[in-house]
Amino acid sequence: MKINDVILRTISRIVVFIILTFGVYLFLSGHNTPGGGFIGGLVLASAIVLLYLSTDIETVKKSLPLDFKYVAAFGVLLATSTGFGSILFGVPFMSQTFAYFDLPIFGETELTTVTIFEAGVALTVVGVLVTIILSISEDGG
Repeated sequence: MKINDVILRTISRIVVFIILTFGVYLFLSGHNTPGGGFIGGLVLASAIVLLYLSTDIETVKKSLPLDFKYVAAFGVLLATSTGFGSILFGVPFMSQTFAYFDLPIFGETELTTVTIFEAGVALTVVGVLVTIILSISEDGG
């Protein structure tokens, strides 16, 4: 007998959007205030896990066709490449730099190499957490 979970599916669509928005906010505010790649990645992964809980796995895999092991591997590659990028410019490993740019919509914006590193951390956290949750769900079912 299939349980009618219309309320859960309907509410989860709204909640996932809110969680994703909050996760992106935490990620982007991380180098100046509390937050960053790890916390943002945890929040983003929780939204993906909520999608898996509220719908079946095959529906989410169709709409989000990612192998999260590759997402984690790309995140590690991105985070470490920012460290090695600093060596190419003759500065110590993991040195950061920043500059201010005048972007059309946002105006004067600070862009940093830390943001690239944090993106790698966030992708690694999302990839690892979703992979762990999917592995547990396959073993338990």
